[in-house]
Amino acid sequence: MTEIILKVEESPQQHVGRGRAIVDPKIIEDQKWNTGQILELTHNKKTHVKLWPGSPEEYGSGIIKIDGMTRQNIGAGIGDKISLRTVEAVNAEQIILSPTEKIAAEGLQEYMIYNYLNHVFTTGDSVSLNTQMGGRVQFFVTSTKPSKPVLVTENTVFKLGAMTKAVDSSVPRITYDELGGLKKEVQKIREMVELPMRHPELFDKIGVEAPKGVLLYGPPGTGKTLLAKAVAGETNAHFISLSGPEIMGKHYGESEERIREIFTQAEENAPSIIFIDEIDSIAPKRDEVSGELEKRIVSQLLTLMDGMKSRGKVVVIAATNRPDSIDPALRRPGRFDREIEIGIPDDEGRFDILSIHTRGMPIDDKVDLKQISKTTHGFVGADLEILSKEAAMKALRRILPEVDYDEEKISSEILEKIQITSDDFRDALKEVSPSALREVQVQVPNVSWDDVGGLDELKEELKEAVEWPIKYKDAYDYVDVEAPKGILLHGPPGTGKTMIAKALAKMTESNFISIKGPELLSKWVGESEKGVREIFRKARQAAPCIIFLDEVDALVPRRGSGGSDSHVTENVVSQILTEIDGLEELNNVLIIGATNRLDIVDEALLRPGRFDRIIKVPNPDEKGRQHIFEIHTKKKPLDSDVKISEIVKLTDDFSGAEIAAVTNRAAITALKRYVSGKSKNVKEIKITQQDLIDAVDKVRPQKKEAPIPQSIK
Repeated sequence: MTEIILKVEESPQQHVGRGRAIVDPKIIEDQKWNTGQILELTHNKKTHVKLWPGSPEEYGSGIIKIDGMTRQNIGAGIGDKISLRTVEAVNAEQIILSPTEKIAAEGLQEYMIYNYLNHVFTTGDSVSLNTQMGGRVQFFVTSTKPSKPVLVTENTVFKLGAMTKAVDSSVPRITYDELGGLKKEVQKIREMVELPMRHPELFDKIGVEAPKGVLLYGPPGTGKTLLAKAVAGETNAHFISLSGPEIMGKHYGESEERIREIFTQAEENAPSIIFIDEIDSIAPKRDEVSGELEKRIVSQLLTLMDGMKSRGKVVVIAATNRPDSIDPALRRPGRFDREIEIGIPDDEGRFDILSIHTRGMPIDDKVDLKQISKTTHGFVGADLEILSKEAAMKALRRILPEVDYDEEKISSEILEKIQITSDDFRDALKEVSPSALREVQVQVPNVSWDDVGGLDELKEELKEAVEWPIKYKDAYDYVDVEAPKGILLHGPPGTGKTMIAKALAKMTESNFISIKGPELLSKWVGESEKGVREIFRKARQAAPCIIFLDEVDALVPRRGSGGSDSHVTENVVSQILTEIDGLEELNNVLIIGATNRLDIVDEALLRPGRFDRIIKVPNPDEKGRQHIFEIHTKKKPLDSDVKISEIVKLTDDFSGAEIAAVTNRAAITALKRYVSGKSKNVKEIKITQQDLIDAVDKVRPQKKEAPIPQSIK
């Protein structure tokens, strides 16, 4: 039969590691093939996989989708054309695997049968196994019995052969399949690094030089190092990894010599990738460092990257989470031609990352990874990896009591009981916080609208201001309406302003950064302003995000009101004004302020575009007080004679906090009777009507809020 030529593309996450090739449905139709048929793929080498039909949209596309391991087994990259034909496979009696590092044979048989049952194996194939501690071991299929494409059955015997050396130990065996949520970044880096290395004639034809350097920057844990390793793995380029501080030598000129050696080695083994991790530690700004050594290293790096001598097929990829600390001379075209930001992943990216990390886990069918990805705002790839591991550990702890440590091997019945459930992920979420917000993070508060008594009109207005722009984004775009940037809640103390902000964060499933007014103020010049900048920067990174400024009058008092504070607060006011409505846009970040002294808040903050909505949170009316009493007495043991409606009438002008204090006082009075021995059993404690009436007398309402400034009445 004639061979069919198809173009290689990346396999979707759910098919990675399953030994499948997803083929254009038109080819399957024309050839009358069946799903599960064995295909022989040929490029530089041969391998065998099972056929899987592509989606109807791929009809006639001439595409075959295979995962990274299969691409490595045939020596092809994304975009290459490979030939395929159908072959017959027989059941495997024995398969011999040669590891690339020392490994115990114990448990290999069960592991291989569990993970590779019904997979096709070919002599010369590379197979990778995940180890218990999150590592990975690579094996080569040395021989199969019979010596043709074989299918793994439950009777197949796996044996360990002699240890072998990896084809090229400098190339990390990492493929693009290990990267989640970085589709655009992978596309960019492939254009700049992979294309010139594999098809230099393309760049010769258009008469331009291929890029020489790429700077990857972004928060820690977003996958900068992993991306560089994946590029090296996919291009089969010689890979030299250089960790910043390891090139430092104690003798004069030694450090520069080490850098020169690395570039020489890369040129000799071209095409090569030199990866410099944490480049800010070896190439800081020369005018800001006092050490001569750092200055010499920067100069050496500059001349090597763009000196008289051409670098040939050597690409330098550098990673840092502090791009502003790098010497500016490095950040010009000809050195680092492109700078790619590896940002915090969005919902879709987080789902991809979770799918990758839970690929080999025994996950319960009810676990909804889509839902988990929606509630993990601000989580980077490293956080999601830890989240998956933590959930797995929680599942493991459940079966630990059944494990007999004296036995050499844990029985397969116990191992099969391990199942990771939704509850495991929920518990893990309590322990893992997003690293992008670690210094300022307050978990999404556990306060719902049901916990906020009364204030129905206010709730409606807030839903309109906060929930609608997220829920009905298309309608907002169509009508060309801007969502509010800020909401200022003002009213007497204890009316529930802070609680409303928490309920808002819970409702929108946003990250919640809480700032108590005075905590940002510092005695050091410029430190307070830096703190404000840092908070807004983190909020932008972890959007959607709510910044809650409690006691906003302490942070942004009216300027020019005197005081001997060396203008610290005035500078902070100016910084906050420019952050909220300056040249840099605030997207998906809402600022909520709360104060009971609106008269001393700076007027520039109260204009539309900063705080768009200024909402009064009044003391609750009778209906509101009834609701608040019901919330606070929900779990309290009330006596049958208690009539909340009568107590409500006695609490005119009380705030929500004062009503909470009334119910607590009444509960303590009932508790006193039990402690003094009037009731023997805990379950006999009852809060009476009289307890509540006495409590109302003891808790007096506070004086009212300061007057509203004339300018905003």
